[in-house]
Amino acid sequence: MVSATKPRGSRLRLEKPYMRPAMLWEPVPDKPGWVKCNLCERRCIIAPGRYGACGVRKNIDGKLYTLVYGLLTAMNIDPIEKKPLYHFYPGSRVLSISTVGCNFFCKFCQNWVISQSRLEKGLYGVFRTPEEVVEAAKRYEADGISYTYNEPTIFFEFMYDTARLAKKEGLFNTMVTNGYATPEAVDMLGPYMDAATVDFKGGGSKEFYKKYVGVLDPEKIFNTILAMKDKGWFIEITNLVVPRVGDREEDVRRLARWIVENLGPETPFHLLRFHPDYKMMDFPPTPVETLERLAKIAMEEGLKHVYIGNVVGHPLEHTYCPKCGYRVIERIGFTIVSWRLGEGNTCPKCGYRLNIRGEYRGSRGPFFISLI
Repeated sequence: MVSATKPRGSRLRLEKPYMRPAMLWEPVPDKPGWVKCNLCERRCIIAPGRYGACGVRKNIDGKLYTLVYGLLTAMNIDPIEKKPLYHFYPGSRVLSISTVGCNFFCKFCQNWVISQSRLEKGLYGVFRTPEEVVEAAKRYEADGISYTYNEPTIFFEFMYDTARLAKKEGLFNTMVTNGYATPEAVDMLGPYMDAATVDFKGGGSKEFYKKYVGVLDPEKIFNTILAMKDKGWFIEITNLVVPRVGDREEDVRRLARWIVENLGPETPFHLLRFHPDYKMMDFPPTPVETLERLAKIAMEEGLKHVYIGNVVGHPLEHTYCPKCGYRVIERIGFTIVSWRLGEGNTCPKCGYRLNIRGEYRGSRGPFFISLI
């Protein structure tokens, strides 16, 4: 979880270097001065002087602007396992950045302090340039940059500029996303992004998304994932299991089956434990037994790497060889405590090559460094 406190007025009474022309929009032909945003699948039609649903993109005199370019609410050094990315350069460290705002309205959001700050009155943060972010990543010996905490799609312009520069400097780029970006956005970002964690909620149920997320058509997320796959991004999938209202077996079965058929059976799948937050404080944490039951269902559908998240010490924090079952990676929380894979990420017992992209960077312990 990210903690962020609104700074007092002086920081945002400056020249607003964080207001920049937006990408991916077009005029509305039959509505002079109106614009259509093509950044996420809401595809907002925005009147002059108004904002998109994300609350950080504004129509000013018939042109669309982002109001959070480089306006960072967090800049932290994290283990990549926190994203969670378990099969992408394991043991590496990433510089994680965020702004305010989101295109979802999740009632259970653990980062609601930043994600649900919308419109100009809710803007706050510390301005940084792409050059400063990349320089900080190199100074603190990060292996890459992760765009995370709030939905990174909504600060697309800054992510795009930073990711391009990071690639030139030999850093990889990852994003933690709700998957609601348009195929056009994925296409633009395609050459510079290396991996994505796509976060489902409630098994992707339409009823759950409508009531608890404020999204009518989660099916569009699947199209976005396929666009990411076409670009060669490494993909891991998470699913937040909310007890009583977002823990249906049929939804997890459907989601697992889609992953197997479209991304492959060795795609990492993380079932995340819900904890009470924001507008759902009256719900209990997800029972571990529920997570275990759903993990079994995902495995029945053919997924080879099913993890349980937010339950430190659980056996499904570890990675097992899909062929012989040998425990090849041991974790406690976000820390790798034992790495047993051989050259080329192969099982030392049977020689099976696991679906892991990149070499092991060496666990450097539970490092969390805040730079803002």
